[in-house]
Amino acid sequence: MSQEPSTLYAKLLGETSTIEWKALQPFFAKGDLLWVEQGLDLIEAAQAVTQDDAEKVSAWMASGLLGRMTGEQALDVLERDPQLWAVVVSPWVMVQERAQK
Repeated sequence: MSQEPSTLYAKLLGETSTIEWKALQPFFAKGDLLWVEQGLDLIEAAQAVTQDDAEKVSAWMASGLLGRMTGEQALDVLERDPQLWAVVVSPWVMVQERAQK
């Protein structure tokens, strides 16, 4: 994508929505679900993935802030049923637990 970063950020933010775990389960089963820890901005992560920013994405993956959702994480989400929000960055669905207010 060749959009300016601020324009892309706004576009991705507009495409972000809350979602229930049951709607995400098929993506998890296919291995297409990326988990974004709360310490990382979901939209910033989606922007980096969209722009193929390998340096940022690799650093986040190495630190555990971003990665394919594990079975343990999926079970935790299933049991706790937290509020989730997600954005599609094909072929990935990026998901994060919403911060409690």
